[in-house]
Amino acid sequence: MSSIDHLFDNNKKWAQEITEQEPDFFQQLSQQQTPEYLWIGCSDSRVPANELLGMKPGEVFVHRNIANQVIHTDLNCLSVIQYAVEVLKVKHVIVCGHYGCGGVHASADDNSYGLIDNWLRHIQDVYRFHKDKLDAETDHGKRMNLLCELNVIEQVNNVCNTTIIRNAREAGQDITVHGFVYNLADGILKDLKVSV
Repeated sequence: MSSIDHLFDNNKKWAQEITEQEPDFFQQLSQQQTPEYLWIGCSDSRVPANELLGMKPGEVFVHRNIANQVIHTDLNCLSVIQYAVEVLKVKHVIVCGHYGCGGVHASADDNSYGLIDNWLRHIQDVYRFHKDKLDAETDHGKRMNLLCELNVIEQVNNVCNTTIIRNAREAGQDITVHGFVYNLADGILKDLKVSV
């Protein structure tokens, strides 16, 4: 069996560095959670929400799944949104996809991957909704990037159409839903200008 002791060593170094920079950081962090942002992103290990936003632990509430999906039957995702909106009172919900997303690419090929095929079906629906626009793009890489963007836009719509967001708006809660795409090649976020 391989050892994971190095993970505990890394954790101790990380905690020590933060404590040296801000001696009260963990004491304050442990007493409250008041993020203004909910991040719904991909599970991809190359897309760490806090780090790429330049924020500390405690500043972003995070939900991740394959290809940043917001599916109306996914009680896990909906529970996260409800907690973030109703309890934490976040002001912004960010749906963030990323170029080079394996889930998006897998949804566009003819291979079967097992159980995940059911999950990817939702992205295939996005392709179907925008088939003419996507098929007009002859460059495969650009087509996949466009599908990543269209998927984010669809998920923004899905967030906005949850009963959670509708109820929050009816109650006068100040909340905005945004769509971003992260570029793995340069580390830069792109605002898709679909904030609602």
